[in-house]
Amino acid sequence: MTIPAAFVGLMCGVLSCSYAASAQSQSAPPESTAPPASAAPAPASPPVWSLGSLDFSGYLDGYYSYNANRPSNAANGQVNDLYNFNDKTDQFNLSALKFTINHDADPIGAHVDILFGRTNALIHSATEKSTNDFIEQAYISAKPNKAHGAEFDFGQFVTSAGAEVIEAKDDWNYSRSLLFAFAIPYYHFGLRTSVPVTKTWTAGAQVVNGWNNVVDNNGGVTIGLTSVLTKPKYGWALNYYTGPENTDTQKGYRNLIDTTVTLTPTSKISAYINYDYGQNRASSQTGAETTSLHWQGVAFAARGQVTGKSALAARYEYYDDQGFETGLAQDVQEFTATYEYKWLAGLLARAEFRRDWSSQPYFHKGDTSMVDAQTTATVGFIAFFGPKR
Repeated sequence: MTIPAAFVGLMCGVLSCSYAASAQSQSAPPESTAPPASAAPAPASPPVWSLGSLDFSGYLDGYYSYNANRPSNAANGQVNDLYNFNDKTDQFNLSALKFTINHDADPIGAHVDILFGRTNALIHSATEKSTNDFIEQAYISAKPNKAHGAEFDFGQFVTSAGAEVIEAKDDWNYSRSLLFAFAIPYYHFGLRTSVPVTKTWTAGAQVVNGWNNVVDNNGGVTIGLTSVLTKPKYGWALNYYTGPENTDTQKGYRNLIDTTVTLTPTSKISAYINYDYGQNRASSQTGAETTSLHWQGVAFAARGQVTGKSALAARYEYYDDQGFETGLAQDVQEFTATYEYKWLAGLLARAEFRRDWSSQPYFHKGDTSMVDAQTTATVGFIAFFGPKR
């Protein structure tokens, strides 16, 4: 794998501009503990929505996307190939509408996320929609007083894998990465635990039905092991999932190794490196033949605060798929540049340029043509409220 020199130069430019800018703290990725900066006053916070011990929050995420290939509805449903959530193109669209109710475990708690829009349509399969539509998460929590900080969750929860999350407002770029869309699951159903081993290291284990399902179809379980190390200037997350994921059989396991290193050298700048490796083994009905498909990829991203209200982010990825996730054996690369502006408390806008290219003619153009690249431009607006910002 060779990283283009142009990308390296652009990333260095983003980092240099961020160091030179006088700005307040950046918006770090999920679970980051980057210290706040005091160089500029922070915008006013959105109002807190609470009722007793219950916290209410939510967001509305809409966008307009333009694709230079102009794929038609007849060609692929008029979408940006290899995108998810904000995939509909050459039109306005609702990416997500979400409403959350949360009660922190003290020692018993609960969390529910109700989700609408294109995001909901894509995270649930046709089978899951009959029992699980509009639900992103729904779980109960227990945090026993004498368990030294250990927490137990049971129900449906988002995966621990990945450098990005479903909510665009909590990511650096507006569009999700190839690794998020194709290398990892979205959610699980089952039991998870997390235990603070030291002040900076938290470990956990999960026993779940599988990938992106509430109702299992093979009687087996998937095991997840998680580890998060958080330091003032860097963090390291490591996740491993393994279990039978083939329909109606426990033969053949799916394995995933996911790791992310996050760097926060100053309060103005952040960066991360995310690597994923996956393998799915499947046997024929007679058991005489076994296939093993692999996928792997790496993503580099950086974000710098330019002013108290604006920020720049860039991301580059290389993704190698033997055909299991995208349906075609190919090597795919993408580069994304995003400008963010916080209008006021609870409202932000993002303007984004993205270029995807493949070793195969995978991208739709017009009604019938297939080409090896696509260029897109997107403007997104996200309004959010609640104490969990």
